[in-house]
Amino acid sequence: MAKHLDLEEQEQLAELKHFWKRYGNVISWVLIAVFGAVAAWNGYQYWQRNQSSQAAVMYDEVERAAVAGDVPKLERVMTDMKDRYAGTAYAEQAALLAARIYQDKGNLDAAKGALAWVAGKGKDAGYQSVARLRLSGMLLESRAYEEALQQLAAPMPKDFAPLAADRSGDILLAQGKKAEAKAQYQSAYKALDERSDYRRIIEIKLNALGVDPVVKPAAPAASSKEAGQ
Repeated sequence: MAKHLDLEEQEQLAELKHFWKRYGNVISWVLIAVFGAVAAWNGYQYWQRNQSSQAAVMYDEVERAAVAGDVPKLERVMTDMKDRYAGTAYAEQAALLAARIYQDKGNLDAAKGALAWVAGKGKDAGYQSVARLRLSGMLLESRAYEEALQQLAAPMPKDFAPLAADRSGDILLAQGKKAEAKAQYQSAYKALDERSDYRRIIEIKLNALGVDPVVKPAAPAASSKEAGQ
């Protein structure tokens, strides 16, 4: 009986050796890949957290410079943030804030540059859309109509669609394209909630173009048979 068990063990051991000889390298490489991927993921998560925390500190510096109106410091910190933490949401927020300060100070080129950076390099679709809307407004003021429309032609989240349509209407109207502007305003009006105050603004724009979006279509005329009754 003992010899029988020994033979079975020897056979199993031989099979195991054969299996390992055949597949051992593959298994080893798979394990290395799996553990390597786990280690890389953990390392990436740590790097992301570290980047985010450091970017938050720099964003605080941007805020302080903005409140103080210290434009040179604001420019230095923003340059540093773009170089080191461009992939973080803090960098996008900081650029939007910097653009407002630049615009308030009359440095329109710097404001446009900051907004263009968020629109082109940002990772967050919401921040990108905000940047495009603000940039299109500045381009409208400087009569760069085609550039403004190009900003609004980029894909945006659904919530931003009526805002983009309204701004497109403003640009088209400034170009003298009343029919196209009217279509954009109507699109924006329909997309907004009935309780939205912003919808009232668009209604006023449509009224100025001779359109009353509130008017309901007239009821169909009664048939001749019904009229005679």
